[in-house]
Amino acid sequence: MSSLPLALIIEDDEDLSFIFAEALRAANFEAEIIRDGRQAVERLVSVSPTVIVLDLHLPGVIGTEILNRIRSAAHLQAARVVVTTADARLAEQVEGQADFVLIKPISFSLLRDLAARLARS
Repeated sequence: MSSLPLALIIEDDEDLSFIFAEALRAANFEAEIIRDGRQAVERLVSVSPTVIVLDLHLPGVIGTEILNRIRSAAHLQAARVVVTTADARLAEQVEGQADFVLIKPISFSLLRDLAARLARS
């Protein structure tokens, strides 16, 4: 078992999820990728990640529903949620619920630097 803080990347795009995972690992997180909304809901019941990178457009369960579940779960209250989306209107709708909202495309360096800030806070 890793002593690094856990970051969950909930992103269905394989390339983006890989880039996000590498950026988080570069900021000293253990990164776990989940590509389906249903799997994310199941996994979030049993873990307490430090950071959750959440795409809003997912198969199975949409990201806004997952965000609502995260914010209502007692064991996830300390998790920092970074929402990622290409939909600027949807981004505005979730700004109050997420710690950060990033509009795609998102660079490796942006996410790495943000993750490093989150690790220090």
